[in-house]
Amino acid sequence: MTDGTTSRLSLTLASALGSVDTVEQTALDFASRAGFDPDTASNIGMVAREAAVNAVIHGNKYNPALQVTATFEASSDSVLIRIADQGTGFDADSIPDPLAPENLLRSSGRGVFLMRAFMDEVHFRQLSPGTEITMVKRRNG
Repeated sequence: MTDGTTSRLSLTLASALGSVDTVEQTALDFASRAGFDPDTASNIGMVAREAAVNAVIHGNKYNPALQVTATFEASSDSVLIRIADQGTGFDADSIPDPLAPENLLRSSGRGVFLMRAFMDEVHFRQLSPGTEITMVKRRNG
């Protein structure tokens, strides 16, 4: 994808852990298409998976009546991933620091930390209902 065009795909998925595999693989494909090296593309896939897991577990609480939407955009210089749930929403700033000593052994709480570490931009937006996360990775970050 070197001609400046943008590729887009939007998916509507069930609130089930099986959906996170689809999100991860699609993010990996879009990152590769945008020209990212395999390690970076893998990291982008991983954080997209984390966002989808959060949407299914924390956002929609596995409610089969609710869905997760995932939108992917790839251009010659970046990839954008947007994940939204239909749950009650949350305050991203209230997430405990996973590097604090009391949180080091916790089995959860690292997803948003990893998103912020690997992506150039991470934005949370409250919907009615739900939460939307937008993540951007630029090739020349």
